[in-house]
Amino acid sequence: MSRTIISGQDLIDAGMPQGKWFRDALDAANRHLGEGGTLIDAVEAARRFQPGPAMALRAEADVPIFRNIEAETEFERSNVAKVTDTMRVLARTPVVKAAAVMPDACPAGPLGTIPVGGVVASRAIHPGMHSADICCSVAISVLPGANPRALLDAIHAVTHFGPGGRPSEGGAAPSPETLALFEANPFLREGALGLAQDHFATQGDGNHFSFVGRLRSTGETALVTHHGSRGPGARLYERGMRVAERFRRELSPETLPQNAWIPADTPEGEDYWAALQAMRRWTRENHLTLHDRAAERLGLRISDRFWNEHNFVFRRSDGLFYHAKGATPAFAGFAEDAGDLTLIPLNMGEPILVVRGRDTAHGLGFSPHGAGRNHSRTAHMRRLAEEYGADARGLSPNNIAAIMARETAGLDARFFSGVPDVSELPSAYKDAAGVRAQIERFGLAEVVDEVIPYGSIMAGDCQRDAPWRRKRARR
Repeated sequence: MSRTIISGQDLIDAGMPQGKWFRDALDAANRHLGEGGTLIDAVEAARRFQPGPAMALRAEADVPIFRNIEAETEFERSNVAKVTDTMRVLARTPVVKAAAVMPDACPAGPLGTIPVGGVVASRAIHPGMHSADICCSVAISVLPGANPRALLDAIHAVTHFGPGGRPSEGGAAPSPETLALFEANPFLREGALGLAQDHFATQGDGNHFSFVGRLRSTGETALVTHHGSRGPGARLYERGMRVAERFRRELSPETLPQNAWIPADTPEGEDYWAALQAMRRWTRENHLTLHDRAAERLGLRISDRFWNEHNFVFRRSDGLFYHAKGATPAFAGFAEDAGDLTLIPLNMGEPILVVRGRDTAHGLGFSPHGAGRNHSRTAHMRRLAEEYGADARGLSPNNIAAIMARETAGLDARFFSGVPDVSELPSAYKDAAGVRAQIERFGLAEVVDEVIPYGSIMAGDCQRDAPWRRKRARR
């Protein structure tokens, strides 16, 4: 009597290691049997789905790494060395094809982790290479006739900084079309969907900001916001990393966990790519909703606007996935809604650059996303404490007031929590003029305009006087 079905145990008995590929292999084998094939031929049909040997790490120097950065101080030399070392380790990942370093690059994790200011071209999608702050981006709206202070007051009234979300109010919600994309995607429908509603019209903390200034070219007032996909993006990142880890164990156990990948031609890869596009749409709506609400509060018209992400994954015509962690796309058509201009903020005291990308091969088609850091926030705070003679308890209110007076003179610098975060002041970042000079030196972008600063809003030190801390103290 002939066999009518093959089981997983049959494949194991035939010497095949059990794995996720069994599902497709069994489908093919049983389809072969159903068409009248022999048991031997059916087993061989299944064997064609068996993964090959684990992919070994690339040899050092196999992958080109383009360095668009120069060290001008002792601190910068140390920073460049660390960035170079981490990229060399990362480039051994089997599916990576090329990498580049921008002028604002700085380390962002253990050795082998993509640095801020890093670009990696790969055959697959690496969640760890866009990081948890998916689609961190900047958006600009031009409001002719707006008083800069009034516009800063308006965005201050409608935005929200700090951890977590806030209750929906005043119709601030993602579009039904965007929510439908979340509901349809297995990476997004559970967990991320609720956060997409709660975190809408919020900007988070860290280096995110609302910035008001005037265009150098026309004198018109402009609003620029900087933030990513908030809680929904963080949830997508977590799920993406878990799926990538399953593939890493199966395909390349030697690959570092932070560089695990999701093969693009798998159902998981297709769903993750679609989830990224939905997250991009949500983030764009978040930016523009805040801009629209500020304009409506003043009764003003927005004459021009555009936006761009600098923490995302892009697919180019060569079929490769370009992972930009803190790097601005500088090639035409990087997205369906892309124009020919992008934004590069430097620090709250410097102009935001309006640039046209030059799509250089040595930049893999990218430019910097800002001024970057030579030191971590912790290291910078330690240096300030030493400079001001602070004790073990840290900077005093008088120290902080002195630092603010020195670094924000002439600016309307605000902190949403009411407590300044001195780790986000200009001295925390690389020299803006030096970064700008390297953009020109390496031919990464052409500066066509600037937003001259009036003032900005950041989250501030949410931990020092957080609402939940005050609530706990009242108890």
